[in-house]
Amino acid sequence: MSTLTKYLVYGPKDTLRRFPEKLFEHREPKYLYHYDDTSGNEKVYVAVFEQYEKQINATITLTCVVECKNSQNRIEMKKSGGRMGFRGSSLMEDKNIESDLVDFVMDYSKRYGLSLQEIVEKKETKSSENES
Repeated sequence: MSTLTKYLVYGPKDTLRRFPEKLFEHREPKYLYHYDDTSGNEKVYVAVFEQYEKQINATITLTCVVECKNSQNRIEMKKSGGRMGFRGSSLMEDKNIESDLVDFVMDYSKRYGLSLQEIVEKKETKSSENES
């Protein structure tokens, strides 16, 4: 089970720069890597969050990459782990870590008047090459 969620957040530079700090205060990651560009125009944060699902006896891992630039933040969340099958893993009643972080991104954007755009990957459709 693996999902990828991408967002672009546009707004004032100072508000965008505060976003990663507030995110990691809201939910503390298990691992955190921080990179500052030498010119000071770009910062990259890579955080790994883990959540144990007792119901399915599996750990769900969420890797979150936040790229902070002067005009936008790019947020990518990659969820992996868990189980699929007959153990009822598709019925999640508790709030999982991915939905918690997505809710934080949307709430932060709304609260500070930022523009939020979700990037949806287009699936390629097979078209026959011999169409006339």
